[in-house]
Amino acid sequence: MSEIATYRLYMVRALYLLMGVGLCATIWPGILDHSLDLPLMNGVVRSLLGAIGLLALVGLRYPLQMLPLLLFEMLWKVIWLLAFALPLWRAGRIDAATQETLNDFVPLVIFPFLMPWDYVWANYIKKPGDRWRRA
Repeated sequence: MSEIATYRLYMVRALYLLMGVGLCATIWPGILDHSLDLPLMNGVVRSLLGAIGLLALVGLRYPLQMLPLLLFEMLWKVIWLLAFALPLWRAGRIDAATQETLNDFVPLVIFPFLMPWDYVWANYIKKPGDRWRRA
């Protein structure tokens, strides 16, 4: 399937808008103004999330070409939920910071419903990959 309905493109654009505006509003202030004593991994995480926020804004213009970004966003959160949050929850050890992160993940619930899975399947699973050698 190569043609996507216009309303589906707008739904995907809404995901990029949610992600881009949300990350740019919450992460970029901490990138532009931070302490030199900021722990290394906090700076790394802010930089990664800041880049994702900017790339999400590119997705407003190129929604299908930027789908790997939405897949990345969805996958890292699912991995974190299953590998880290779920064991903490089972052990009754969800602290305030973990709970706050879980609250930030609430928009993730809509991602699977708005993703054009037929397009993802046709273009990332079924479609032959690029060649490995010279033709």
